Amino acid sequence: MKILLLSDTHGLLDKVYEIYGKLNHIDLIIHCGDYQRDAHTLEDTLGIPIVSVKGNCDGASRPDREIVETPAGKLLITHGHLEGAGYDYNNLLYLAEEKDCIAVCFGHTHVPMCEDFGGIYLINPGSLTNPRDGSNGSYAILHSTEEDFYANIVYYDTVCGSQKKKKPQGGFIRGLLNYSDRF
Repeated sequence: MKILLLSDTHGLLDKVYEIYGKLNHIDLIIHCGDYQRDAHTLEDTLGIPIVSVKGNCDGASRPDREIVETPAGKLLITHGHLEGAGYDYNNLLYLAEEKDCIAVCFGHTHVPMCEDFGGIYLINPGSLTNPRDGSNGSYAILHSTEEDFYANIVYYDTVCGSQKKKKPQGGFIRGLLNYSDRF
C-alpha cells in the first residue's frame, strides 16, 4: 500500500495537483488537517480515497482522530494541535500505544518530521503551501506491506523544482569588497 501524506494545505492545492501528477500508484491520501475542505476537494477531483481530520484552522476544539488500517498495522491520524505537537510528543506516543498503532501521522507545525520512537513512528509531512523549515514545501510517502513499513519525507523542489543551477550569491562582505571604492 502506498499512501500520500499531506497536511496544512490552507486552501492552496496547486502544488498538491502538481506532485500527484508525478506520483505513481497512490492507494490512499491522508490529510492531517488545516483545511479539511481541501481533502474533500481533492477526493472529488482526483477520485482517490482520502482520510482526513480537522485542524485548528477548521475550528477543531475537540480531538478529531482517525485510525487507518494498513497491511503493516494501524496508523493514528490527527492534526496534533490538541496533543501539543511541536512542544512535546509524549501525548502522541501515548495515544499510539493506547490505540495499538505503529505510527502517528500529524501536522500543525508545518515542519516535516519522520522519527522512530521505540517502534512508533511520528510522521509529519510538513506543508506544501506554507512551510516553516526554509524549504519550498514537503509531503510524505508511506509504504506499508505485511513485512515492512517505512516513510519518506519528500521536498517539493526535488520533484518539481527547477533543474537550472543557481549562481552562488555573495553576502554583505562580498558586497563591501566589490564596491569598496565607494568608501
